[in-house]
Amino acid sequence: MAFDYDKYLRTDKMPTLWCWGCGDGVILKAIIRAIDRIGWSMDDVCVVSGIGCSGRMSSYIDCNTVHTTHGRAIAYATGIKLANPGKHVIVVTGDGDGLAIGGNHTIHGCRRNIDLNHILVNNFIYGLTNSQTSPTTPRGFWTVTAQYGNVDPSFDAAKLAIAAGATFVGRESVTNPEKIERLLAKGFEHEGYSFFDIFSNCHVNLGRKNKMSEAVQMLKWLDSRTISKAKFDALSEDERVGLFPLGVLHEDNEHTEYTKAYQKVIDAAQSGEAINFEGLR
Repeated sequence: MAFDYDKYLRTDKMPTLWCWGCGDGVILKAIIRAIDRIGWSMDDVCVVSGIGCSGRMSSYIDCNTVHTTHGRAIAYATGIKLANPGKHVIVVTGDGDGLAIGGNHTIHGCRRNIDLNHILVNNFIYGLTNSQTSPTTPRGFWTVTAQYGNVDPSFDAAKLAIAAGATFVGRESVTNPEKIERLLAKGFEHEGYSFFDIFSNCHVNLGRKNKMSEAVQMLKWLDSRTISKAKFDALSEDERVGLFPLGVLHEDNEHTEYTKAYQKVIDAAQSGEAINFEGLR
């Protein structure tokens, strides 16, 4: 039986504004299927997005949504979650939105371990504004701001999130939508900061300027850079160069989720007693 996406979408906003073959649509559908899989009510879901191609994600999903300013999606989402700790907050950013101008907010969201579900649509470029270098653009790639090839080293977003304190970190690629769905469903049910580094294609504003003008060419390129975590772990350090593991990369259920920790501040303010830090990790 075909999945009924329409009941989760603002169908009056269709078709989307994304380019033909864009991975954003694959991710949008995976988000919807993951929500359906775990049975969340859309009345209890809030999708927050920033600026960029991925920023349109909140326009198309029929739930509580907030389309925020550039780089500030995590800041807005933190306020929403603190005010509504019982609700499910999903944040969608691009690699520029989430790692460059918004990188500080991403780091501190991870550090606090607040129960946000941060989906980073990682297409290695500022796609909406026509191909500026992003924090994940591979070395040597041509962009409008690196016309002799990008010389900057790039972030491994998953490693960054783990180091900053996120308690659930995973990575998948748009070449396998079902695996994205399963990863999202698992992370959505995790209590704490869940970070998803989702590799996606931008063949229009990255690929065509780097000899990959068709979506399929970029998807093959994504496959050439990714490998399952089990296979990655079996490789030597030299063999791992240029490869990115897929799957659940980190999971920690021992640390206190931030809204629960912050409840102690509220209790102290209301009672006039000092905060009891016992049991916090």
